[in-house]
Amino acid sequence: MSLTFASSPASTLGLEWELALVDPDTGELQPVAEQVIAALNSTPEADRIVVGHVTGEYLMNTVELVTGVCSTVSEGLDQLASTAQRVIPVAQRHGAHLYSQGSHPFAEALYEPVSSADRYGKMLDRTQWWGRQMVIYGVHVHVGVAQRDRAMAAVNQLVNYSPHLLALSASSPFWEGADTGYQSQRTLMFQQLPTSGLPFQFEQWSGFEQCVADLTHTGVIDDVSECRWDLRAVPRLGTVEMRVCDGMSTLEEIGAVAALTQCLVHDATENGAPVEIMAPWYVQENKWRAARYGLDAIIIVNGDGDELLVTEHLDAEIERLTPVAEQLGCVEELGWVRRIIEQGGTAAHQRQVAARAGGVPVSGGQVAADPALVEVVRDASRRTHTSVLEWNN
Repeated sequence: MSLTFASSPASTLGLEWELALVDPDTGELQPVAEQVIAALNSTPEADRIVVGHVTGEYLMNTVELVTGVCSTVSEGLDQLASTAQRVIPVAQRHGAHLYSQGSHPFAEALYEPVSSADRYGKMLDRTQWWGRQMVIYGVHVHVGVAQRDRAMAAVNQLVNYSPHLLALSASSPFWEGADTGYQSQRTLMFQQLPTSGLPFQFEQWSGFEQCVADLTHTGVIDDVSECRWDLRAVPRLGTVEMRVCDGMSTLEEIGAVAALTQCLVHDATENGAPVEIMAPWYVQENKWRAARYGLDAIIIVNGDGDELLVTEHLDAEIERLTPVAEQLGCVEELGWVRRIIEQGGTAAHQRQVAARAGGVPVSGGQVAADPALVEVVRDASRRTHTSVLEWNN
């Protein structure tokens, strides 16, 4: 199978931000995405969304904000802010506020309605109970790769840094009313679906093509887009896509991971930095550690098995990548990575919010609107609205 890789300017960006719609008082999910999108398309707000767009997603409670092709992280954040500023009043007219974290802390997953789109119906028919658990939200970053033969190097580079990106974004410690003990419950849920989770790694594009051919021949997928790996090449766009991150509530947080992603891809594709393919047992362990411990994770940093606290490795990598960030115009946004580290990460923040509101059980929690978890949702929603409405980068 030959996969055509579209022409794409090197290191350009596209950002995708999944947001739930929640009741501002109760924190409960609101399945009104179709109404919100229809209203956006039929009111004056639609005329003002010049670049970027809003789409539906797997769940009826979710909208996704998608940018156009951007030259810089700053441009992408401006587009997300502009689009979100148009969505907020329309969502409010339908009784909903915006919310983005890795999961919803007390929703009953089996009762959340799924979009009627054919591709989602097909996935649900195949995945059954696990498919109905996907009350999860993420942020995706596309980076343009000018030469197809460098796409696998970019994917392999992102695989090595997937624990860093996950640790920075981990924001789903609660699930159906209980504290899971993890920083990213979303990570463990999403990888239960077929063709989700960590990608297979290849040195050459031909290896990726053979993998897709085999999956297609055996009926695992009908199209390369059904490879929903955490990190993947997207041939039709000429990009590599980073999908490992939990949902993030602020534009600053999105900017930090977008800048880190852009720098890593540029370093591997344009600067020709050598990329080590670590053993899969190291890569899998790193992902689990980041999901479990977040910014406190001790990760494996090379094929020799050397280990380092993820925050220490991030600090060193920011220094190493600063000249790359200067080339790309994202030095400020790359610096925001340190701000996330200093603040301790979103999962820890959620637990602090919950503790102040009365606390959440570690296990055996009842699926109900626990006041502490309602406050977690409302706090995250406030952070999103503040970030968007006050954005003036």
